[in-house]
Amino acid sequence: MGGEVPEPRRLSRALSFGVPDEALHLVMGYVEAPRDREAASLVCRRWHRIDALTRKHVTVAFCYAADPARLLARFPRLESLALKGRPRAAMYGLISDDWGAYAAPWVARLAAPLECLKALHLRRMTVADDDVAALIRSRGHMLQELKLDKCSGFSTDALRLVARSCRSLRTLFLEECVITDEGGEWLHELAVNNSVLVTLNFYMTELKVAPADLELLAKNCKSLLSLKISECDLSDLIGFFEAASALQDFAGGAFNEVGELTKYEKVKFPPRVCFLGLTFMGKNEMPVIFPFSASLKKLDLQYTFLTTEDHCQLISKCPNLFVLEVRNVIGDRGLEVVGDTCKKLRRLRIERGDDDPGLQEEQGGVSQLGLTAVAVGCRDLEYIAAYVSDITNGALESIGTFCKNLYDFRLVLLDRQKQVTDLPLDNGVRALLRSCTKLRRFALYLRPGGLSDIGLDYIGQYSGNIQYMLLGNVGESDQGLIRFAIGCTNLRKLELRSCCFSEQALSLAVLHMPSLRYIWVQGYKASPAGLELLLMARPFWNIEFTPPSPGGLHRMTLDREPCGERQAQVLAYYSLAGQRQDCPDWVTPLHPAA
Repeated sequence: MGGEVPEPRRLSRALSFGVPDEALHLVMGYVEAPRDREAASLVCRRWHRIDALTRKHVTVAFCYAADPARLLARFPRLESLALKGRPRAAMYGLISDDWGAYAAPWVARLAAPLECLKALHLRRMTVADDDVAALIRSRGHMLQELKLDKCSGFSTDALRLVARSCRSLRTLFLEECVITDEGGEWLHELAVNNSVLVTLNFYMTELKVAPADLELLAKNCKSLLSLKISECDLSDLIGFFEAASALQDFAGGAFNEVGELTKYEKVKFPPRVCFLGLTFMGKNEMPVIFPFSASLKKLDLQYTFLTTEDHCQLISKCPNLFVLEVRNVIGDRGLEVVGDTCKKLRRLRIERGDDDPGLQEEQGGVSQLGLTAVAVGCRDLEYIAAYVSDITNGALESIGTFCKNLYDFRLVLLDRQKQVTDLPLDNGVRALLRSCTKLRRFALYLRPGGLSDIGLDYIGQYSGNIQYMLLGNVGESDQGLIRFAIGCTNLRKLELRSCCFSEQALSLAVLHMPSLRYIWVQGYKASPAGLELLLMARPFWNIEFTPPSPGGLHRMTLDREPCGERQAQVLAYYSLAGQRQDCPDWVTPLHPAA
C-alpha cells in the first residue's frame, strides 16, 4: 500500500523472471494484435524469443520491406503468411504488372523451411506456375488456405496442380486474378479430390467452368459455405443449389437473358444463403430474391442493371443487411430507403456507375442528401466508401455526429458537375475527424479547391489514430503539407495524388512523420531527376522515383479515365532488405551515394 512504486524496467524484469516459459507460451497465444505482439517482444530478450516461437501469423505490408531469410529466422514456426505487393494504385492502371512484386523469391526461400505453414495470402503480386508448383511440392500436403488476390502470371495448370495435391485445402481464393485459361479441368479435379473445401472464390475472373463440376463439388464438399464464381448462367446452377445445402454466401453467376423471368423461375437458392451478389440482374429478375430478402445480411448490386427505383424496391425488403455494395445509380432516393430500412448496416460501398451523362441525369447520382440520410438512419456504420457528385460540410458533419463507430471512411468527389455546392470542405472534415475517434483509415479524393491549407492542418490535428491515408487534390501550398505532417504522429502509410506540393516539401513532410513506413505520390511538382527527394534519406529508407514522360504505359485516373501523360511517381518505404534488385528500367532508385 505505502511501498515504493517500482520503475518500469525493474517491473518488467520482475514479471519476466517470475513467469515460467510454459505460462508465457500460453499467454502469448492469446495475444493476436500485431502491435501488441511487437510491444510484448520488446520487454526483454526472453519475451522476444518466446514471441518468435509462438507467432502464428505475420502480414508483410509491402513485399520489399522485409527479407525472406530474416523473416524465417525471426519466426520459424509461422502457420500463416500474408504478403502485399504492388501499390494500391495498380488497381487503377497506374502501375503495370512488370513493375515488380514477384512471388518467386518468397516461395523459394520460405516454402520448404516453414514446416508449419498452412496458409498463404498473396495480394497484387506476380505469381508464376513454377511458384505454385514449388509451394505445392513443399507444403501441398498440409496447405489449408491459398489466397491469390488480384494476382497475375499463372494459369489453370497451376490450379490443376493445387486441386490434385492439396486435399486438406479449405480456402481457395482467386478474386480479380488475371489467369491464363488452359482448360476447366482444375475445377473437376478439385471436386473429385477435395471433401473439406469451405470457400471457393474465382469471382471477377475470365475462367470458364462446367456447371456439372460445381454440382459435383457441392455433393462432395458438404462443408462448402461460400462460392463466388465467374460468369455462368443461373439457370444452369439449379442442380448445384439443390446439392449445396450448407451454402451461405454466393456471388457471380449471371442472368444472361435479362427479361426472361420464366427461365429463372426454378432457381431456388439454398435455405441458409444470407450473402448474395448477382450479375446482370434487371427489374424482371428481382423476384428471385424476394422470398429470402428479409434474411439477407450482405447484398452486392454493383454489377446489375437496376435503376434507382429498382434499388428502392429491393432494399426496402432487406431490413437485416449488414453489408451493402452498390453503384451510385442508387441515387439519393435509394440511400434514403437504406437509411429508413437498414438499421443494422455496418458497411456501405458506393462505386462509380455508368459514365453516360444521360443515364446519370436520369438516375440522379449520390450527393450530400443521400449520405446524410444514411448517416442519420444507419448509426452502426463502421465503413463508408462512396463516389459522390456533390458534397457539403454539413453532410460530413452529420456523418461525424451520427456514425461514431466509423473506422474506415473514403470519399471520392467526381468532376461531372460544373459546380459543387460547398467548397472547401475544411470545416466538415474537421467535424468528422473530431467526432469519429475510432477512424484508422481515411481517404479523401476531391477536386481542385476541395480542401485548403487550413483543412490540411485540421487533418493533421485530428487524425492522431489514423494509420492509413489517401489524399487527392488537397491543399494550396507546401506550408499546408508541412502543417499536416507535423500532426500525423501515428500515420504509417500515406498516398497522395494530384497535389501542388514540391519535392522539397514532400521530403520535409516525411521527416515530420515519425511513424511513417510507406509513402506513394503521383502528380506533384516534380524535377526531372527527383534529386530533392534525397532530403528524406535516412537509414533503411528506400526511395524510388519514376520520372514524368509522355505516352508510356496504359494508365487511368482514380476515376478510371485515360491519362494522356504519365505523371511523376515517388515510392519511399522502410526496408530491412536493402535496395531491391528488380527495378524496371523506368524506375530510378535514389540513395545518397548515387
